[in-house]
Amino acid sequence: MSNWLNPKVEMFENRLHKVFKHRKKIAFKQAISCYRVYDHDLPEFPFSIDIYEDVLYIAEYARRHELSDEEYERWKSESFACIEKVIGIPQTDFFVKERKRNSHRSGSQYEKLDDEQSFKTVEEGGLKFLVNLTDYLDTGLFLDHRITRQMVREKSEQKDVLNLFAYTGSFSVYAASGKAKSVTTVDLSKTYLNWAKDNLQINLFKGNQYQFIHADVKEYLKDIKANSYDLIIMDPPTFSNSKRMKDFLDIQKDHPFLINQCLHALRKGGLLYFSTNFTKFQLQDQLLQCSSIKNITAATTPFDFQGKLQRWCFLIEK
Repeated sequence: MSNWLNPKVEMFENRLHKVFKHRKKIAFKQAISCYRVYDHDLPEFPFSIDIYEDVLYIAEYARRHELSDEEYERWKSESFACIEKVIGIPQTDFFVKERKRNSHRSGSQYEKLDDEQSFKTVEEGGLKFLVNLTDYLDTGLFLDHRITRQMVREKSEQKDVLNLFAYTGSFSVYAASGKAKSVTTVDLSKTYLNWAKDNLQINLFKGNQYQFIHADVKEYLKDIKANSYDLIIMDPPTFSNSKRMKDFLDIQKDHPFLINQCLHALRKGGLLYFSTNFTKFQLQDQLLQCSSIKNITAATTPFDFQGKLQRWCFLIEK
């Protein structure tokens, strides 16, 4: 067996120790318990490693390698031993998934990967969220939108808020925490709508002011009433051709329609937080019927995603 593995694992250990020490210190100062530790910093170690309080969520990106099965298993064993040593969380508390490099938020989070369920309650911003570390490609809480969620909370007081492509409703929870007058949560998946309901309920947000709508957002927006909302959040997948949809969704092609329909639904001076993970995205601002557009990508990038984040975020005002 080739002996090149050990020195490279030592290199991985040094890198992981450096980034973990730095990020752990920032997370402690900011009272953050769920954050990204490592994201494919070294090409030979194609992991993303997230801490969810006292467990690790590790995604191994699919790649081509020239290792034999025996060498691969040795590499993986040594890598995980290194992670355990540096971070201090035992391997029995590792949750490991394999993902394709471009799969994040492309609609594939709806793909069920495992029949075993493992829900865990974690805290962020003084709020509680249910994360699922085994069933799906994504856990139910996108860590890269931590700052954006806080922005929404700060703008929600006495506002009518609409959360589109809501996934598990984390933005809805933050809006409710910000004393929103009403929060409407829309998603195509009943599974995720129920998850969103649970997220609001574990934070004791109950009542008729919280509405949950099972709908294809693209179709839903065609019939949306004018001047109904003060604040809208829209974080769509890059592409979706779900059988439950009347038409497929292509965010580059469809975003002018989606955004303009949101602007139609907003009251004058209303705000739209629009985000996309399409790395080659180009905003067609000349087609948008708005008073101002701000690119807030940098302002919404958390410390643990600096230099690694592949998404866009815009604040659009009617």
